[in-house]
Amino acid sequence: MTIPKIAGVSESKDVLENISSRLGASEFTIVENPSYIYRPCDIYPMPPKILTPRTRLVAIVKDMDGTTTTTEELCVHSLEFTVGKICGKELNKGWKGIERKADLPHIIGNSTTKHVEYLIRKYEGGIDIEAFRHAYFHAVLWTLVEGRDPGRREEVLANLQTLGIGGMLKEDSVRSFLVRTSFDKKEGELLVCALLRLYPSMPRLETFEDRVRAAIDIYYQRYHEILALIAKGKGDSLSVKILGNPSARLIEPMPGVAIFIAALKGWLGEHLGRFGEELRDLLRLRLKCDATPDEIGKGMERLFGLGRWLERNPLRVAIVTSSIEYEARIVLKEVFKILYRQAASWDISQEKKEFILSRFSDFSRTYDGFITASDSSEIRLKPHPDLYSIALHRMGVAREDMDAVIGFEDSESGVRAIRAAGIGLCAAVPFPFTQGHDLTAAAYVLHGGLPEALLKHSLFLEHGLLK
Repeated sequence: MTIPKIAGVSESKDVLENISSRLGASEFTIVENPSYIYRPCDIYPMPPKILTPRTRLVAIVKDMDGTTTTTEELCVHSLEFTVGKICGKELNKGWKGIERKADLPHIIGNSTTKHVEYLIRKYEGGIDIEAFRHAYFHAVLWTLVEGRDPGRREEVLANLQTLGIGGMLKEDSVRSFLVRTSFDKKEGELLVCALLRLYPSMPRLETFEDRVRAAIDIYYQRYHEILALIAKGKGDSLSVKILGNPSARLIEPMPGVAIFIAALKGWLGEHLGRFGEELRDLLRLRLKCDATPDEIGKGMERLFGLGRWLERNPLRVAIVTSSIEYEARIVLKEVFKILYRQAASWDISQEKKEFILSRFSDFSRTYDGFITASDSSEIRLKPHPDLYSIALHRMGVAREDMDAVIGFEDSESGVRAIRAAGIGLCAAVPFPFTQGHDLTAAAYVLHGGLPEALLKHSLFLEHGLLK
């Protein structure tokens, strides 16, 4: 059947059925678009779930936040900070924050726009317009002085025009402030107060879309402010201040990531078998893991063969994130510092250790694909499949090899994006922030995380290959 360029309703139904039949798809995912997009949704066919062991693998695609790293605390903090600012409230000063149990399923895993839209709708009744305006002016000035991501600066400048205050950039006081190399809080506050008097009814925040637009700028200002401090080596003190726990970190790898990556790339070989007890202990930390002691024991025995198979058949690995490139680079740089330290203590041959350390010295020497929101657009992020499709293309994965690809995600929107990209072997690895997500689109739900993929499932390979 030739696919027409334009079709009526009845003809479109025939085209959809034909495409579904060709792909063997019996399920679709319907993706709701942001409020400012003309079409309310996009519809994607999903390949059948793959539930049988594989005889070959060619590539792995996996999410960053929540699957490879733990940055969700930072994201949620920045979103909560935004709600507080636009409502004129502060934590520890009579405000208990957002309702995390109810809100987390809606503010983890999607695009920032979808997260902010949800929060604006949820807390609309508490919005204080004057506090909102104050926070917005502060965010704009900080971003234009301290912001290091060109795309963010362009967004802020475009929003100023849309919200009716582009003229503020011509004010002498603003122009002299923006030539600074760093943001002075005291001077910045004085300028914000002056702008509030100069533009008493601006920015325009009457419509839902305008409120979302302005709130996103406030969110990113806080998020990037913290990232900049982490990049300067202040992550530990910030983690204690924000999380209130001396042992917790805003950015750190998920359990078992270092072993998982080194195994996939074939760098460990049969040395993978030496990590059985460590992986078992990590698995036990995940309280909901349903792997039985017998399954874990047999999986530990198969690690030697799995490592040898991966050494002969190293996999292409891509990391995919809805964060912009500026953010992802800072996060991964911080994570790989920790992975490097972990690998330095491994009980493996010196030759293998030195090679792995050389790879872990820079994440770009590890991944075959590094895909961020900067490779697409805010309106095409998960659960749209675009980021994963780009990853598969960059790694050179052909359509006929899709059944030899595994996708790992921790969120509902992520597993839907992987399936929509054509990957039937999608494994969800939920953690506390995404335990409430609907993960039925995944072929497997691994509450034990990446260690479970190695121990219980032997990376979904036929066991006969690993003898």
